[in-house]
Amino acid sequence: MDSLLDTIWEKIAAGFIAVADGFDALLAPIHFLGPAMMVFLLALLTVLITKSLNRIIITKRYVRLEKKYKHWYNLRQTALTCEDREKGKVLAKNIDQAELNRAYYDYFFEGLLLGFARKIIPILFIVAYINEYFQPERLIERFGQSYIFKFGSSSGEPVVIGSIVWYLLSLLIVYLVWYVVKKSYARFKKADPLTTEPASEQTQPGQAGIEY
Repeated sequence: MDSLLDTIWEKIAAGFIAVADGFDALLAPIHFLGPAMMVFLLALLTVLITKSLNRIIITKRYVRLEKKYKHWYNLRQTALTCEDREKGKVLAKNIDQAELNRAYYDYFFEGLLLGFARKIIPILFIVAYINEYFQPERLIERFGQSYIFKFGSSSGEPVVIGSIVWYLLSLLIVYLVWYVVKKSYARFKKADPLTTEPASEQTQPGQAGIEY
């Protein structure tokens, strides 16, 4: 068992080293952009990776738990619309205790694990890579400075922003811009009459719509 775990860990370590070497080769031609832009591009790459993994890594268990949770949640909402409000509350409470609470926690924790695999691990890996690649000594060697940004202060002591802090700020900026652009595009698409087909074109007379 120990030998199997050692083999697995060696393969994982070799994979991380190979990815790090790939990042080295990717960053080498863009040193002229400076460390700030390089770190920002790594933050952008992180977001693209996490967004891609969100579409690729979806377990059958997660899909099953999501359907189960939505089923019991919709059933609970239906119970609350009952004409007899007291009876509806009792039915909703029974659904909560019997199925919905368990379905919610199973669905929540499965999503939490998937989120860790799809977002946290890539971010932690790139944080570790940046911490190694943009060490103060290497920054001085490659760019002639040991920091990303330096600002003056009233006390005379400059405020220095390192690579990790700038990466986290860049990550926040990219996610925020991504969210705003996505919302703006969805609003534009909804308001544009050319993006919606007339009902007569969607379903011809005598034909039934097909749901997938």
